[in-house]
Amino acid sequence: MRTFETAQAPHRPPARSLRSVMLLVCAALLPGTLVQAVMLGSGVIVQVLLCTTFALLVEAVMLRLRGQPLSRFLFDGSALVTAWLFALCIPPLAPWWIAATGMLAAIGMAKQAFGGLGRNPFNPAMVGYVLVLLCWPLEVSRWGATPGDWVPGVVDSVRAVITGAFPGGWDAVTGATPLTVEHELMARGMTLPEIQADARITGSPHPASWSALAFALGGLALCALRVVDWRTPLSVIGGIVLLATPPWILDGDLNASPLHHLLSGGLVLAAFFIASDPVSGAGTARGRWLFGFGFAALVLVFRAWGPHPDGIAFAILLMNGLAPLIDRYTAPRRFGQGR
Repeated sequence: MRTFETAQAPHRPPARSLRSVMLLVCAALLPGTLVQAVMLGSGVIVQVLLCTTFALLVEAVMLRLRGQPLSRFLFDGSALVTAWLFALCIPPLAPWWIAATGMLAAIGMAKQAFGGLGRNPFNPAMVGYVLVLLCWPLEVSRWGATPGDWVPGVVDSVRAVITGAFPGGWDAVTGATPLTVEHELMARGMTLPEIQADARITGSPHPASWSALAFALGGLALCALRVVDWRTPLSVIGGIVLLATPPWILDGDLNASPLHHLLSGGLVLAAFFIASDPVSGAGTARGRWLFGFGFAALVLVFRAWGPHPDGIAFAILLMNGLAPLIDRYTAPRRFGQGR
């Protein structure tokens, strides 16, 4: 008698495989990455490749330790997305041990230690970034030149990443992000219009503005393809506009405009590619609205009073911790049962 194999539901195959979804995310990240590479130098590409290499190595070792097949999980694309997002968060000339430590924390601790993809309570890329930020705050704060200054080439970028030291003359083209500079100068009594009027401080135009637009285009494409739920990025952007507009109207000298918040730092990147993570974020439709709005509120709090002017990674991790509670109170009611 012939027997048939049985399997658990659902029996309907998914519209897209996991690998195809991850490749779509990488394709959406590509425009913003290329803009950053043009503005900040080829070190951006070097960091993406380096982080990807370390991520695959850590993933392979952890899969072996857990007794999982490499052929099934190693090249599903999830490690590539984590490495890519982490690489965009660190300076293009950061030394190689930043990438190695970040991937060890992101893939080894935040992902595989919890059981692999789909079981991680916190966003792996942000866990890795917070760890290296706390361990090496100086190295993670040294960003590249603004447009118009000298931008290092491939050979110089690779040398700096490997040696961890800048050759003579490079100190002049390295520095903090505009958000950090604004934070420090406002503490000294300068107003935002005075700071933003100085092109030596903000750069004109600054790479963050152009890359934010490029990441927004990629994120909108993911929303159109239904890879990303549109509720999360819309609630993040809407939360920034709703919460940042009243202080800006009341006192524009001390409070930045909503547009300035959106185009500064990595807020747009986080809205479309990090906060929208279906694993570590909220899982219900109403929960995604609350998750995005809460993330936007925390970002503004960190930018106003926190020691790290951007605060995106810390805000993401805090909201990741609240995601199960949000899902519990926003889950739809089961038929025939009360809440």
